[in-house]
Amino acid sequence: MSDATPVLFWFRRDLRLSDNPGLAAACRDGGPVVPVFLLDPETETLGAAARWRLGRSLADLGARLEAIGSRLILRRGPAAFTLEALAAETGARRVRWTRLYAPETVARDRQVKARLTAAALGATSHPGHLLHEPWEVATGAGGAYRVFTPFWRAIARRGPDEPLPGIGRIPAPAAWPASDVLAEWRLGAGMDRGAAVVARHAKIGEAAAAARLAEFLEHRIGRYGRDRDRPDRDGTSGLSENLTWGEISVRTVWHAARRAEAEGAAGATAFLRQLGWRDFAWHLIWHCPEIAERNWRAVWDDFPWRAENAEAERWRRGMTGEPMVDAGMREMYVTGRMHNRVRMLVASYLTKHLMTHWRIGADWFAECLTDWDPASNAMGWQWVAGSGPDAAPFFRVFNPALQAEKFDPEGAYRRRFVAEPAAGPPHADARAYFEAVPRSWGLDPCAAYPEPLVDLKAGRRAALDAYRKHVAASAGGRAPA
Repeated sequence: MSDATPVLFWFRRDLRLSDNPGLAAACRDGGPVVPVFLLDPETETLGAAARWRLGRSLADLGARLEAIGSRLILRRGPAAFTLEALAAETGARRVRWTRLYAPETVARDRQVKARLTAAALGATSHPGHLLHEPWEVATGAGGAYRVFTPFWRAIARRGPDEPLPGIGRIPAPAAWPASDVLAEWRLGAGMDRGAAVVARHAKIGEAAAAARLAEFLEHRIGRYGRDRDRPDRDGTSGLSENLTWGEISVRTVWHAARRAEAEGAAGATAFLRQLGWRDFAWHLIWHCPEIAERNWRAVWDDFPWRAENAEAERWRRGMTGEPMVDAGMREMYVTGRMHNRVRMLVASYLTKHLMTHWRIGADWFAECLTDWDPASNAMGWQWVAGSGPDAAPFFRVFNPALQAEKFDPEGAYRRRFVAEPAAGPPHADARAYFEAVPRSWGLDPCAAYPEPLVDLKAGRRAALDAYRKHVAASAGGRAPA
């Protein structure tokens, strides 16, 4: 126990004890540390899968804290008011936390700092969610990067600092404040019966994240460059959910991959580049927060994407009649995640073959992904749709059948997640989809597989025709050939 002034450490998307600069600083302050997590209005807006996954991670963190003589205090309410009240209750004179960069969290954190400062309380934010703070990486002219390749060159040269060691002891207060009960928050309620299905695939908490990284480095990083686009193979790290919730720090992953690269692992450079894409997404959303909600390129504001429609609902339910698309949508409902190659494919199908606005797809991903990341989600959808920075041209339309031939040549991925066309007994994950979906959808694995919503060639032609007409109207001239 310590007689010095307590400090509050506000956990957010940094649910770990290792390489946590803000928590380390709180421990160095010399007084008791009160770890706290807030279910504030911003957190309440998370989608069903993300809320469920957050609850599981909080349970793991709480157990880890108790194992070293500390506790996780849970409180519900607006952040500024709740932290000020908890500081008064505990006698704390400072609050520390790890920075976040989405528009709504930036606005919240500024309000928190203003209120705490007005109450004569210290309010200090720390790095820890990214390789580099978004304002630390700048072009030669001092501005923000808008294209990935030069951004990647800039961060690849410098690299992040070495990660901090794990924390084995956190000074405890003489008396602990009251805490909400995690189960009473019912963070998994929105998942209904799907929670039990997704739980089979989640690897939750700091220890699981470290084990997952070690297993990837030992067995798969060498072939990552050639396998990462193959959804029919176990070729990726699987760390997206752990990085999303901060159960492992990105610079811990970076330095581990750098060591593998130095030891000759063939796929390490390609893997490091993917970590760079994650930073790039946050770099964009920090400098241009409108990307989360609006077209990056204003010229797309008048493009004739459709609003909600029956075909988009069929897309959500994995009932488009295109097995590769449906496999991806069902994978997300069964596992809480989706292979990155397939994310691009299903996004292209929605925005181009079905001519539906990217916001509809982005919102569904936010509802269903356990690894939902607001920056990567917005950048990814706009990249595929053609409206974003560093975008794929609109005329690049992914053909689901050709993508299947190239990246799932034996059909293993499709058989794993789509039950109806199977000649033999369906895969357990294909059956699990029907266990997870809402009963109101009325889906039956024994029913006939649906006919395709749209002819792929005709859908591509219609999308390109709409694109040419839009370009012509925007330019006030003749449509391009």
